[in-house]
Amino acid sequence: MFKRFALGAGFALASLPALAAEGERVQVTGEMIDTWCYYSGVMGGPDAVVGSAHHTCALWCSAGGIPVGLLADDGTVYMVIKWQGSADVAGGGTLLSVASHRLTADGLHYERDGIHYLLVENVVADEGIVNRSHEDYGVIPPFSFPNPKQ
Repeated sequence: MFKRFALGAGFALASLPALAAEGERVQVTGEMIDTWCYYSGVMGGPDAVVGSAHHTCALWCSAGGIPVGLLADDGTVYMVIKWQGSADVAGGGTLLSVASHRLTADGLHYERDGIHYLLVENVVADEGIVNRSHEDYGVIPPFSFPNPKQ
């Protein structure tokens, strides 16, 4: 699944100028996620890799170039390929400030080969981190905070 996702993302980025006439305007509300951990299961199931439990890892992945997604309330994951105010393709550094945030984004939606892409033109609302999942899952990965006993 992730291979198909990654290949589709590469296609979308390479053909971004060709997509401009085909997009559908949408407003999507959900959480900004790290797509690698969400799709691969490397850190646990989908419930464990969202919210405050996964925030530190989401920052690391985003800064390392892992594609950032918007997990909509209906469960759809949108690959974010453009971000408001940036002329560049959305990169990890661009989206660090919204990792794990619940927000509403207005932009253009494209779908190719079952993969959803979102060109975010405006963030309508940013609620910050509201999913306090660390209370249920601890911190994922657990080594992201130093152990004061060591």
